[in-house]
Amino acid sequence: MFDLSSLTEAIINGDRKSASALTQEAVDSKVHPKEILDSLIAGMDDVGGRFQRNEAFVPEMLVSARAMKESMAILEPLLVEAGIHPEFTAVIGTVQGDLHDIGKNLVAMMWKGANFNVIDLGTNVPPDKFVEAAKVHKPQLIGLSALLTTTMPSMKKTIDALREAGIAGAKIVIGGAPITQDFADQVGADGFAPDAASAVEVARKLLSSQ
Repeated sequence: MFDLSSLTEAIINGDRKSASALTQEAVDSKVHPKEILDSLIAGMDDVGGRFQRNEAFVPEMLVSARAMKESMAILEPLLVEAGIHPEFTAVIGTVQGDLHDIGKNLVAMMWKGANFNVIDLGTNVPPDKFVEAAKVHKPQLIGLSALLTTTMPSMKKTIDALREAGIAGAKIVIGGAPITQDFADQVGADGFAPDAASAVEVARKLLSSQ
């Protein structure tokens, strides 16, 4: 019986070479793709938890996310073949006027690591692009990021545009250095994530209530 704990450890340690080799070994050992996926997610959950406790930092999250990405490149065709798809789709982007993407990229990686299908719209995304993406991809989750205080009003414009367009089935989560829970409440967001690890927790909580 293949021991998946070693694969989880490879993800936690950000060991891309071992993660890829162990994923392939698990596949060759006929371990069910869903079990392999669960072990990868467990690794990312561990890193996210340590990040929230200040026991891990952005570089550790990045290397773990990259290890996860390489393992998923091996696993994804088998998941598709087995009919296993991400349960949720998320659209994410940095709002109009803001070109910063490190925080947004981290959240996108953490959501992917939690087995979300993530559509990344990039930076400087106007409200109508979010609306268009929501209509095309029908996500359960929409993430808005901003680093500059001057672009915070763009979050409200985007949320208003989504509401006016009747995008009612998606939960909207916002985050970024200047963002607070009070601001999220003011602009009508469904959730606020102070960091990338929290974004997974917030997303799961919001989506579990649907």
